[in-house]
Amino acid sequence: MKISSKAAGRPLPHFWNVCVGAGRANEGLRANWLEHLKQARAECGFRYVRFHGLFHDDMFVCREEAGRWTFNFQYIDELFDRMLDLGVRPFVELGFSPTGLATAHGTCMWWKGHGSPPKDYARWAELVDRFVRHCVVRYGLDEVRRWYFEVWNEPNLDGFFRGTRSQYFELYRTSVNTIKAVDSQLRVGGPATSNFVPDGRFDGEREDLSKQILHKVPDIDVLEWKAVWVEEFLAFCAREKLPVDFLSTHPYPTDFALDGHGECTGRSRSVNSTRDDLRWLRRVIDAGPFPKAEIHLTEWSSSPSSRDHSHDHLPAAAYIVKANLDSRRLVDSLSYWVFTDVFEEAGAGDTAFHGGFGLINFQGIVKPAFHAYRFLASLGDQELAAGDGFFVSRHSRSGAITALAYNYPDEYPQAVAMVRTPEEAEAVAAQGSPKPLNLQVSDLPPGAVFMIETLDRHHGFALEAWRQIGAPEPPTREQTRLLREAAMALQKEFVTVGRDGILALERTLAPWSIARVTEVGLSTAW
Repeated sequence: MKISSKAAGRPLPHFWNVCVGAGRANEGLRANWLEHLKQARAECGFRYVRFHGLFHDDMFVCREEAGRWTFNFQYIDELFDRMLDLGVRPFVELGFSPTGLATAHGTCMWWKGHGSPPKDYARWAELVDRFVRHCVVRYGLDEVRRWYFEVWNEPNLDGFFRGTRSQYFELYRTSVNTIKAVDSQLRVGGPATSNFVPDGRFDGEREDLSKQILHKVPDIDVLEWKAVWVEEFLAFCAREKLPVDFLSTHPYPTDFALDGHGECTGRSRSVNSTRDDLRWLRRVIDAGPFPKAEIHLTEWSSSPSSRDHSHDHLPAAAYIVKANLDSRRLVDSLSYWVFTDVFEEAGAGDTAFHGGFGLINFQGIVKPAFHAYRFLASLGDQELAAGDGFFVSRHSRSGAITALAYNYPDEYPQAVAMVRTPEEAEAVAAQGSPKPLNLQVSDLPPGAVFMIETLDRHHGFALEAWRQIGAPEPPTREQTRLLREAAMALQKEFVTVGRDGILALERTLAPWSIARVTEVGLSTAW
């Protein structure tokens, strides 16, 4: 590929690091959670964090005593203060019901979130009103206007919401009207549903998926996939004249997490399914009653399982880079779920590398997926060229060039498959063939120095280093320090541009590897 560094560029919004997920609010009060967030913010550039359980009992936000309701936002203040001090804003998920408001208790996750509609919508409105007004007083209206308020999480999943679609719509009505009464410019949205489903099925109040035949379809990608409840939600809000500042849903590229019932195989869809799902959302919003609504995909990963060993391996990183670059300019954010393995939906992980969602493991050791977001964050704000396995950008202020090259093997046409064992993850990583990288960038300053940083099986892959020292469980403090260093030790090479002003690179990329080519300065010899 030949390209001039002076070529006309297209705007490149960094939608991939607008937001990132975390488990639940209470986990954010821990030292290692905050340390991991500081690193993720500094190196991956994440600007918002979203999590469950803001109103869960372990945040002590409200209680009823002798018929009187009291409110206490000290734990939320502590969490939000520390996030803001790190330069990260809350993407506020309103949920779940505190004990005093829940119609069902302990319905989801190890920490027993009360996933049920509130039994008293007036009390729910009072809670939301008190919370939002408290935030405005503490942080200022200008600051809170920069936040997002998302109503609930995955109300189409039975454990997360023991109610119907109509009850969720009423919850949205109550919540958005309450927040807009505080200030009309506060941003509110939903329905935060999971997942995409085929052929427009599963769009009723609560269908019985056991009657479906998805698990018998030989090629799941021949189906048309649509986001659950999205069209119905937009139609309801338009009919009832309710505002929708942003649309949210969770486009996991799998055939499951449909509504918590029925049979499915856990198969991954096409490697292009995220791009195709986001295109569908873009068309729906553009043609719908809220064409100015932002689109925020508030959860996304290769699978919705916190015990998926592919999350710890190299293919996950290549998938992140490919899926995000293929989906550019379609939505406002695609939020990776999650930044840290300080995450307890299924309880604590049994080993240092247990297939957790996190970009950083519990001990603070980054995974290959972390480098994927670090590389994406370093791209410029102008797109110069893109093709099969490469992307070239320019920073408008400095004119510096940053390029990415990646090998997502042609032999693997699906999104990275969910796997239940390390051995299965290794089998996926063993697939694929090397690919040539041929890149020529002209019109560069003579003497410009470029750094080529490569993530592959032998560089920046701490799980491999952990195995080489005997897979200690847990690693000692010294072993943890060494593994953290190994995780950041990518292969580095420096190339200087000659008098002709041309950077010519010819390399071979191993399967699943990623290379970043970054202009880092001028040689002192020039």
